[in-house]
Amino acid sequence: MRRGSRAFDVALTLALLPVAALAALPLALAVFLDSPGSVFFRSPRVGRSGRPFAMLKFRTMRTGASGPSLSAAGDERYTPLGLWLARWRLDELPQLWNVLRGEMRLVGPRPELVQFVNFFPDEYDRILSVSPGLTGPAQLAYAEEGRLLADVADREGVYLESILPLKVQIDLRYVETEGGVLADLVYLTRTALLPFQRLAARAWTSLSGPRPAPAALGATTFFLCTGVTLLALFVTQGAVGP
Repeated sequence: MRRGSRAFDVALTLALLPVAALAALPLALAVFLDSPGSVFFRSPRVGRSGRPFAMLKFRTMRTGASGPSLSAAGDERYTPLGLWLARWRLDELPQLWNVLRGEMRLVGPRPELVQFVNFFPDEYDRILSVSPGLTGPAQLAYAEEGRLLADVADREGVYLESILPLKVQIDLRYVETEGGVLADLVYLTRTALLPFQRLAARAWTSLSGPRPAPAALGATTFFLCTGVTLLALFVTQGAVGP
């Protein structure tokens, strides 16, 4: 782990904790009321140096539901609330606890299930030389992974053959060229903008039909975020007065 990276993660996580708690408490209550079962789901993952750990998530699926180890958009196992949580990645919020415990970083290779790690032992020997992250380059590159697997009969087969090899290469490049705190802030900012990108994509599709090119989507996202920021400033200034 880079010098200072742990201190950066802890400091930023503690700074975000009050806001995260305000969101997490009503979400936890909503999960409890939405369907029978525990509020949290502990997903067994492989951490740094191959050490197993339980990655925390808000439970998004019905208790006792069976099926593939990989979820997909529109998965019938999702509860009504769970579908919404997974779509907007809010089920990942409890992983801030994993960050505080030192099991994860804010930014790093996404932790995998042991059966997938075992398919690429040499590559994961290098990838797991660093701590896994809540977000990272592979997570951003495959932010729509659920949609890619939605209409696939053999999710694990397609994931192993077509998706995971590319994610492994992305993670290897990240491990070999870690860019420090500034690069981490860029990944975190891009992750925070994902909901705005999805809203921009939906707005664009409803107006023009086909999904926009990345450049057009980026521009739309920029103007959407700018508009929201200006509106917030206007409201704030109006509320405060001269």
